[in-house]
Amino acid sequence: MKDFFKVVLACTVSIVVVGVMLPIFGIVSLVSAVSSENGSVIKENSVLFLDLEGVLEERAQEMPFASVMGDAFQTYGLDDILASIKKAMVDKNIKGIYLQAGMMEAEAASLEEIRGELATFKESGKFVVAYGDQYSQGMYYLASVADKVIVNPSGSIAWHGLSSQPIFFTNVLEKLGIEMQIFKVGTYKSAVEPFIATEMSDANREQVTEYMNSVWGDMIAAVSASRGISVDKLNEYADRSMDLRQAREYVECGLADTLLYKDGVLDYLKSLTGVGTDDKLSLVRVKDIKENLKAEGILADLYDSKVAVYYAFGEIDSSTSADEGINSEKVTKELRELREDESVKAVVLRVNSPGGSAYGSEQIWREVCLLKAVKPVVVSMGDYAASGGYYISCAADRIVANSTTLTGSIGIFGMIPSVEKLLNDKLGLEFDLVKTNKLADMGTLTRPFNDAEKAIMQEYIEEGYKLFLKRCADGRGMSVEDIDKIGQGRVWTGSKAVELGLVDEIGDLDKAIDIAALLAEVEEYEVVSYPAESDFMTKLLDEDKGEYLETMAQKTLGDYYRSVRFIRNIRNCHPVQARMPFELNIR
Repeated sequence: MKDFFKVVLACTVSIVVVGVMLPIFGIVSLVSAVSSENGSVIKENSVLFLDLEGVLEERAQEMPFASVMGDAFQTYGLDDILASIKKAMVDKNIKGIYLQAGMMEAEAASLEEIRGELATFKESGKFVVAYGDQYSQGMYYLASVADKVIVNPSGSIAWHGLSSQPIFFTNVLEKLGIEMQIFKVGTYKSAVEPFIATEMSDANREQVTEYMNSVWGDMIAAVSASRGISVDKLNEYADRSMDLRQAREYVECGLADTLLYKDGVLDYLKSLTGVGTDDKLSLVRVKDIKENLKAEGILADLYDSKVAVYYAFGEIDSSTSADEGINSEKVTKELRELREDESVKAVVLRVNSPGGSAYGSEQIWREVCLLKAVKPVVVSMGDYAASGGYYISCAADRIVANSTTLTGSIGIFGMIPSVEKLLNDKLGLEFDLVKTNKLADMGTLTRPFNDAEKAIMQEYIEEGYKLFLKRCADGRGMSVEDIDKIGQGRVWTGSKAVELGLVDEIGDLDKAIDIAALLAEVEEYEVVSYPAESDFMTKLLDEDKGEYLETMAQKTLGDYYRSVRFIRNIRNCHPVQARMPFELNIR
């Protein structure tokens, strides 16, 4: 027995020693790594390598399961890319940026932010070089800001304009014996159309045409300014599609500067950095910069004042997972914590959401109002801040959006399936019923709504829309009538939303942070991102394998991912939704 207690004691002491010493060794190693001769682990004459492949998200969702499986699939965080470019601009060891354009899934507003950051980077006098085997249209829009655009001699540049091709499930549902019962307010509220129609309504076609032309106009104006090609000429190229042309044509028409194989590109980068032809080029990746910034942050003196950037991205309450999309209960709790944190002087709510549950949106709206009563709240809109995404934004002191942000879509709908034909006609199931009151079985999936139930549901939706209008009117200092005129479920771009009064000004996240600090009257402050990111081991232990499979499905399904995902999550959704359609393809 004595030996047993000795062993237990020894094990306990060992665990304590390891638990105490490992962090110390970690800090010593960190100090050693950061405190090199030049004050950085980044070597002299390095180049920031942006290898744009995979999926671009608002914040990178590290997937340890993917690492364990040996999957090379990449997920980039917009925040990490922007931070890397900023770091590269001020780091004397980084001479320029090498942008390798791959087949990255990205939306227009996110690309606009990266492009803007690259343009700012160029002002420092450092170079930006872009290379691609096959440029997608979105990647070319991004790469066109570079000092030199290079194409592989056997490569291509996609340039054909924007398209919208929604998928309709109506006939499939009919064959399955499923009827979608729709209740909505808003002439332009088209999110329900795929389930009740086989083509776009005139109103939806009108709004999609307008916002698509607006986004395309912003894109070609930017490319025109960077490449010195007229807008008319760029449209002419798009009309005849440049996707499958001989590579030399891209140089001849000015879309590219030269043709080189990858080895030639690397030699060119060596010449720009002063590295010998036989020497190895030092390429620094986004993950390296991220680790470097983490190390600097740990050793830096923290300011007493903080400007918090809270990231709210994804659909609102459309999943049973608290870590997927915007979970209203989780978000309200964390915003409450920011409200109570005296060191946080202002909050930037970074919204990238197409909407979701109207109920969940209302709860977050309430918490934003409480937060605003204590400290400034500024909204920064990403790719989407529409419908429920606009609902949670409208109460802010100031709203900033990118010109290509899709926002507005002020309207709500209810969608409840009836599977009577599936159960009765297809499966041969029969049901009987006993009830105490006339509408005791309202909402059952085994039969459609009757007239009385339809009237109740429609009234509920209309009251929800009135509340949405009031929230927007109060937040924007406009009348309910004026909001209704630009509401009705209609989607607007950020640039148009400024004209309409739904957004205050065009700008990126940095602009929103500057405004928040100005409103809070703080000059020296630390920008802190929330929610805090988990470390690798915590993520590995907590990760649901479904997150990994979800990301792979997004990669595989591409443009159809959101529609299919929406159908899959219908059973988890609140019956009343404030959501916009997904129809813009910039690739």
